[in-house]
Amino acid sequence: MSLTDSTVASALIRQGILPCSPILPMVGITTEALKIYRVAHLRCPHLSIQAFVKTICDLHGVDFHRHLSHQFSISFDLYLEIRWSTDTIVMESLGCDSLHWRLRHACPACSYMLTNEEDLTFTMLYAMDGNDSLKQVLRRSLANKDDTLGASLEVPTGQSLTSDHYLSRNFVDKFTCDLVCTSSDKDAPVDDSCEGRWENMDTTKTKKAWGIYDETGIFVAVCRHSFCLLIADMVQSGELAKYPLAVVAKLLDVFGGNLGGGYNIGCQFKTTLNNSTLGPLARSLNHTCLVGAFHRHAHRRLCQLVSLTTYIKGLGIKDLETCERTFSKSNSLASSLHYASVFHCQQAIDSYFEHNNNFEVYANLSNFLYSNYRQALDILANGNAVLPKLMQDIRVVDTNIFELWLEEEKAYLKGLTQEPDEKTLHMEYWQRLANLNANALALQAATAVCQTSSHHDTMSYDSQTRNTRKAESAQHHTLKDYDKNMRLVQALECKLEIVTRWVPEDAGWQRAGRLVVNRKYQHALDRLEGLIVARIFELTKMNRAGTGYKLCKHIAKALQTRSVAIGSALSTYNAVASVMSPPHKTLKWEEVVDYAFLAVTSSKYKPLFFPEYS
Repeated sequence: MSLTDSTVASALIRQGILPCSPILPMVGITTEALKIYRVAHLRCPHLSIQAFVKTICDLHGVDFHRHLSHQFSISFDLYLEIRWSTDTIVMESLGCDSLHWRLRHACPACSYMLTNEEDLTFTMLYAMDGNDSLKQVLRRSLANKDDTLGASLEVPTGQSLTSDHYLSRNFVDKFTCDLVCTSSDKDAPVDDSCEGRWENMDTTKTKKAWGIYDETGIFVAVCRHSFCLLIADMVQSGELAKYPLAVVAKLLDVFGGNLGGGYNIGCQFKTTLNNSTLGPLARSLNHTCLVGAFHRHAHRRLCQLVSLTTYIKGLGIKDLETCERTFSKSNSLASSLHYASVFHCQQAIDSYFEHNNNFEVYANLSNFLYSNYRQALDILANGNAVLPKLMQDIRVVDTNIFELWLEEEKAYLKGLTQEPDEKTLHMEYWQRLANLNANALALQAATAVCQTSSHHDTMSYDSQTRNTRKAESAQHHTLKDYDKNMRLVQALECKLEIVTRWVPEDAGWQRAGRLVVNRKYQHALDRLEGLIVARIFELTKMNRAGTGYKLCKHIAKALQTRSVAIGSALSTYNAVASVMSPPHKTLKWEEVVDYAFLAVTSSKYKPLFFPEYS
């Protein structure tokens, strides 16, 4: 020990050895070993502390004991804390310690402006999404007899992570009480045609599952060049609206206006954002919610025209699916985080994304920009050569006609979001008349039964009395149904100004009947097509390399359930198709299954299924 060392621990650190205890250390880890493990773990996140310590034991020819991993973990925490303190001092000396400095300078291509640079449509493009692979299990006592979750057995460590990547839980929870728009909202915009299709699972069914984990994943925002901007822990919940709202609030505060955010449910989140307390600020700063290109299959056509990156000016060739590529690499952390503490879980995630930003994304940024530049030039060159010939073939003389077609398609689809009121009333009137006729026949049958059930010589008086009461009760209920439908029919006749009630021989009856059958056919067709598309994606995932055993079992169970649903939808479709005028083609189970293989070769500009009837 030197004269400047007040403790044994400080003397060991001066010699490049980090102690495992601050008072009387008996074991120390060299900084070289800690540095090797840090870099190796960041390059291969599957490498755990236990595996590394076992490797060191094998090299030294000693037996492995579990306490060695714990001692190494203590020294490694101290090593990372020293590195963070040193980096903080360096950043202060360089004048790079202002508020949000790291976020403002995370991506040079996004945040640095050149002299005389033209203003872009979007000052910054980013993508955000949740990932539930990086779960952290909450240790609990054995479950109670009533099948409720036991008490937590986690011991408070007192450790907290200081990071400018992470959004604090308190900041995220500020948006818990914000309005979350649902599919029943009357003020939902027409453009949001996918509203209601994205529904979280029933919380009563998932509450116990989320209770198993303290952190159920992470919600990440990355720029279009793959630099990680912000991270938020999803705490004992699914992908709630408060996480993207917190991300948008922070980005608007730091970067200002004209931001474009890609989200797989961007259409629904647009409604949520507009109805939240953040809505006025987002509208004033011209924030745009977008949908990534990969998720276009799950969105209706009108939603694609409004929010899909393919049709938005200013995006170029950007697909805003950066999160999917980011998660494909960060998922390798999962195996070492499931049973880590909250602090060590956040520490590992923060270290991984910091290393990925500095040594992967930044190192490849030049190649990324160059490749995109070359790709854009190729698209322009190919378009200049091919587009004139295609325009000549379809007899189009002005390129502005393409935008006009999109606007016309958008206007047409908006008109189809709801059935015309008059046609809807006619179809409802036809259905009520059909119900009234059915009630009339049922009333006649009930009256006949009541009249003929009064006397039977072979039955006792009590039996005859019971039968008579039963017949009179059935007649009474049938009469009430008849009167109810009669009032509904009369109300519709007043609304539609119909003087003479329709009969099956009338042209109005037949026209409304065809509309009702056609609507049933379209609904049956849409349901069948949607189930088959879902089956295609599940089959694709089932055969993908790297899919784990548990996920394969989960998909297999989903496929089994989906097969039953497809069979039911197919029966409904065939029943409706057979009563169409003229009768439409019915389908067999073998034909429906083959669509999963034919879909690979279908053109994206044509209907995927049943082209003759779509």
